[in-house]
Amino acid sequence: MAQQDASVQGGRPGAARAGYRHGDLRQALIDAGLEMAREGGPDAVVLREATRRAGVSPNAAYRHFADRSALVTAVSDAASGEVAAAIEREWDAVPPALDPVATAQEHLRAVGRGYLGFARDEPGLFRAAFTVPADLDEAFGRSKAGPGGRTPFELLASALDELVAAGALPEERRPLSEVACWSAVHGLAMLVLEGPLRGLPRELGRVAAQRVIEMAVRGV
Repeated sequence: MAQQDASVQGGRPGAARAGYRHGDLRQALIDAGLEMAREGGPDAVVLREATRRAGVSPNAAYRHFADRSALVTAVSDAASGEVAAAIEREWDAVPPALDPVATAQEHLRAVGRGYLGFARDEPGLFRAAFTVPADLDEAFGRSKAGPGGRTPFELLASALDELVAAGALPEERRPLSEVACWSAVHGLAMLVLEGPLRGLPRELGRVAAQRVIEMAVRGV
């Protein structure tokens, strides 16, 4: 602990505990990175600024992150976990008394609502979650899971597997269904965030989201 304290700005004894919770500097730096990503997306995440917000010297960060890229990856993981949490909240709100087909369909809708709602409400974190990873392994590794232990991709896959089990989705059509559904909702999200739909009024955005989600549910 003495070594940690020496890395705090000014080397003041005990200041490390004031700069970040319980001596967990790595998490404090990720939290600072999430704040920056929320403000300006992944490009806004800067290692030196993260250490300033955490209240430690710049060199202290290198115990946990080799460079800025490592911090951005950790922030992307955390942001993806927040997407999963948003989806889980929609998933958990599905009424329990539905028949298996209706339940599976509602779970698929929940995935779409959680995904698009997060993109609307947290555009900076959404960009951090989905513009940083270079492939599927990076996009949906275990570090990306939400509180329920599943990543956004696994939640989508679970809803599609439910449709197969309920007899609403033929097994031969199951392969790559994730890609089709994901492409639909992600395409709308990016059109609204960065494309020609970015000036769309919020209520029309909600209607568009509902239409795209319904197209995905019926399409599979």
